[in-house]
Amino acid sequence: MNGDLANFEEPILKIKRQIEELSAMETEPARQAEIAELQQQLTKLSVEIYSNLTPWQKTLVARHPQRPYTLDFIAPLFEEFTEIHGDRSFGDDAAIVAGFARFRREPCCIIGHQKGRNTKEKVLRNFGQPKPEGFRKALRVMKLAEKFRLPIFSFIDTQGAYPGMDAEERGQAEAIAMNLREMAALQVPIIVTVIGEGGSGGALAIGVGDRVLMLEHAVYSVISPEGCAAILWKNSSAAPDAAAAMKITAQDLKRLGVIDEIVPEPPGGAHGDPARAAELLAPSLEKALKELQKIKPSLLPEERYKKFRKMGVFEKG
Repeated sequence: MNGDLANFEEPILKIKRQIEELSAMETEPARQAEIAELQQQLTKLSVEIYSNLTPWQKTLVARHPQRPYTLDFIAPLFEEFTEIHGDRSFGDDAAIVAGFARFRREPCCIIGHQKGRNTKEKVLRNFGQPKPEGFRKALRVMKLAEKFRLPIFSFIDTQGAYPGMDAEERGQAEAIAMNLREMAALQVPIIVTVIGEGGSGGALAIGVGDRVLMLEHAVYSVISPEGCAAILWKNSSAAPDAAAAMKITAQDLKRLGVIDEIVPEPPGGAHGDPARAAELLAPSLEKALKELQKIKPSLLPEERYKKFRKMGVFEKG
């Protein structure tokens, strides 16, 4: 785990270790009371620490190796998920998950980035960095969703699109641009949720939505703090300063009008209780869907256009 993350999480981890040690012993009433007291301390401390995270610390939390990924949210939130593979042009990209399911018994489409847990999965998923075939697969599934009048749920969690030579040779920039154009015109509701890292064009390629939600400790930016620091300060170690300057947190982006809603996370972050994180997200998804279903499908692209055009508007003083 990243050293900086371990530093501010150490008090939380210390109490968790104490609880695990006591839980492994034979149960006694006195010991159970001690465990309950430690649980209360853990909750209180987690709330206190996670209520005061810096933008850089939030970046580290968004990258936490145990943070729930797209498939971790699909399992508790959706039913009958059927994954679709391949872009009908080159191949399949496991960094993008796409398919159909039911949300609250209603059929829907799901797309999202997927990182890996262990080394084998990380290599298979290309560390959650899609290549052109991943974006084209997502668009193929979204066009099918439009054909059958199904709402689209998109989950963002990537450092960015893969910058390798093979991806560039197959038209990485074109694939991203095509998704931006086509998503803007889809006549079905699109609900986007930033669940971890929202990095650059790799995020935007599945991020043009009617409602954009963001988990409390997720981040969303045009470039990583390290990349920004390397360009502006010529030193990637200035990443904490870059993170603060870039306004990448959910709180900053809500204030700036880039996202529509901040979804709270369990005390200690979504990685501490993925099941609870899904429970907290569910009402926001349901609310957004109900609101968008009231809008005539042909009017959705115009409303979406207005939403994005309002971003970045400024007035001269």
